[in-house]
Amino acid sequence: MSEKLQKILAQVGIGSRREMERWIEQGRIQLNGEVAKLGERATDKDEIRVDNKVIDHAQKAPRRVLAYNKPEGEVCTRNDPEGRPTVFDNLPTLKGERWIAVGRLDINTAGLLLFTTDGELANKLMHPSTQTVDREYAVRVAGEVTPEIIDTLKKGVMLDDGMAKFTDVQFFDGDGFNQWYHVCIMEGRNREVRRLWESQELKVSRLKRVRYGCVFLPKKVSVGRWVELNQKDTDELAKLVDLPSKPIAILDPKELKKYEREANRQRTRQKAGPKNKGPKRKVRIDS
Repeated sequence: MSEKLQKILAQVGIGSRREMERWIEQGRIQLNGEVAKLGERATDKDEIRVDNKVIDHAQKAPRRVLAYNKPEGEVCTRNDPEGRPTVFDNLPTLKGERWIAVGRLDINTAGLLLFTTDGELANKLMHPSTQTVDREYAVRVAGEVTPEIIDTLKKGVMLDDGMAKFTDVQFFDGDGFNQWYHVCIMEGRNREVRRLWESQELKVSRLKRVRYGCVFLPKKVSVGRWVELNQKDTDELAKLVDLPSKPIAILDPKELKKYEREANRQRTRQKAGPKNKGPKRKVRIDS
């Protein structure tokens, strides 16, 4: 059975489907010795190369998902030209795969960020047409929040890039000028939560994502640390976007020891600072 190239590459953990589409357009993918074209399909018998490296796509990779508690000050990119710390800097290393961020959080937003090796899962969770995955944020608002403002934010506000709204707004804590609310939103547009509050002339002084779909930010995961989801939680996340269950990774003893060392080296970072200046590290491009 043939499938589209971008879907095959996403399934084996090379990247998200959208990212693979860009790589095909950039000429980085070869199919049976020829530069691949967007829309082409392949079977298990076809040879697929990424940056001239043969990809073993007959054997589907296990599904892995990390829940990361992002500190403020980190950017959601693999390599930042300004040298700022990124959310990928402290993730566990992978062999033959790479972590794909499920959506983004801006540099001043903290909280739950999911990573997976399953590009198909990442694509489904992020796609605008998916209406089963909401995001929940804890937000500290500076200013007077009236019932009329909450009603407006739930009905919808016209922003620069179209209509936006919260599906739910609940008071959480605080009194006086600064109060905490929990809000839910279905989309992941740039700075959407902040822009919605700002449309009502209110300032967001703190913003933290606490839930993505059915995954809550684990209480045991302090800021700057990650944890890998178990089979049950991974299956529930996949079911949310109509994907079948898929085995999670079972590490061999050597890989497990390395994984545990990386987990034990984690340190709590309430806010990420500039990277230490030192010898430049060679960056390996995963494929």
